[in-house]
Amino acid sequence: MTATPRRALLVIDAQNEYFTGTLPIEYPPVTTSLPNIMLVMDTASANGVPVIVVQHATPAGAPVFATGSPGWELHPDVAARKVDHHLQKAQASVFAGTDLAEWLRAHQIDTLTIVGYMTHNCDAATIYHAAHAGLKVEFLADASGSLPYENAAGKASAEEIHRVFSVVFHSSFAAVATTAAWVAAVNDGVALEMDNIVMSNQRTRK
Repeated sequence: MTATPRRALLVIDAQNEYFTGTLPIEYPPVTTSLPNIMLVMDTASANGVPVIVVQHATPAGAPVFATGSPGWELHPDVAARKVDHHLQKAQASVFAGTDLAEWLRAHQIDTLTIVGYMTHNCDAATIYHAAHAGLKVEFLADASGSLPYENAAGKASAEEIHRVFSVVFHSSFAAVATTAAWVAAVNDGVALEMDNIVMSNQRTRK
């Protein structure tokens, strides 16, 4: 019988910069992702799953996430929730330059659930870091999001970026699920399962 996961919920960078600031999240829209983040936080608290809230910080005067600026502040709905641990970070991975790894070990966490922003940047860096550290990882695709890019390498919509990263995560790094599926799994005390690279590829060749 599989043991009940010892989860922690990691809410990454749910800050005003992504809602009313310079980097508005486009897909899924924040009208979808924010209520799901709230539901996940409330479900975690009700089930004894520790909640860790992360805040990205850059030096005062920086164009985005400048410490003390409106964009740096947590979204009010997130700020109003009870949390078990609060982290500030300066790099993409929440593990880089913080005490996250030590905190997880001290609380005997084996499964890290990730929500927040952005799918392809801080979420991705943290997912890879956690997976390589031996943690089970869950990523809630409807409680996160991306924005579009265009640069010398090409152009991609927010939907493309979010979808492709989610597919890649589920192939090898994290169990990608909806908020509803995660809530059910938490209530039932069961794990979410990810796929594997071979099967993810072979399905495309049939």
